[in-house]
Amino acid sequence: MHDDRLIEPSEGPAFAVRRPDGASDVVLICEHASKTMPKALGTMGLDEAALESHIAWDIGAQRVAEMLSDRLEAPLVSQRFSRLAYDCNRPPEVAGAYPDRSEIYDVPGNAGLSAEDKARRAEALYHPFHEAIDALVDGRLSDGRNVVLVTVHSFTPVYFGTPREGHLGILHDDDSRFADAMLEAAQVLELDQVLRNYPYGPQDGVTHTLQRHGLTRQIANVMLEIRNDLITDEAGQAVWAARIAELLEMSLGRLNPEGVQDDA
Repeated sequence: MHDDRLIEPSEGPAFAVRRPDGASDVVLICEHASKTMPKALGTMGLDEAALESHIAWDIGAQRVAEMLSDRLEAPLVSQRFSRLAYDCNRPPEVAGAYPDRSEIYDVPGNAGLSAEDKARRAEALYHPFHEAIDALVDGRLSDGRNVVLVTVHSFTPVYFGTPREGHLGILHDDDSRFADAMLEAAQVLELDQVLRNYPYGPQDGVTHTLQRHGLTRQIANVMLEIRNDLITDEAGQAVWAARIAELLEMSLGRLNPEGVQDDA
């Protein structure tokens, strides 16, 4: 019998969950946590430099998310395979879920994928990851708990040759409640270069996870983008985890139990 599975059992599940019973209202998500490629896909025609670069994963994001999980006592759901195999912040029907080009790199392993190829990727990587988030969030809501969804990403400091000066982007889709609270908290804490919908926004198609899990349930949600040269080592990761934890805690305090921002 032909085995059509993309991921071998020895490679483990498509996702990992840390602190599933965490006490915090925050549920953390890291869609681009790993640069690991499923063995079945090999190197996808890329050299080692490309497979280590920001096109394969969000550098530093997973470690910051883990530190946040521990600081806040918050659950964290992370993807365990590279965004090049499947970008879990994109739905299966869009081309960006299987990018055949990412910034300056062509991705030969994603060129000319058939509908069957794409379905195999989505079945192995996208659906298990998002079903794990569904189960965690719905379980908490059914227990009568408040949930605030926070996704953790990083961005490259130079994109198509253009430097990016911002340090932290706070992104939102139609629901800006929590982003507004975080931006106000950043002003109170006098943090520089904390910017709204930077370096991307909803128009760039980057808010799929917020839409699928936050907007559909009408729970407060935000997407964080940290410039990756600030979080390449443990020291930088700890600094930013501490800053973001303080921002999140201050912002949670500005939401009433219904998740509506207090005006006072």
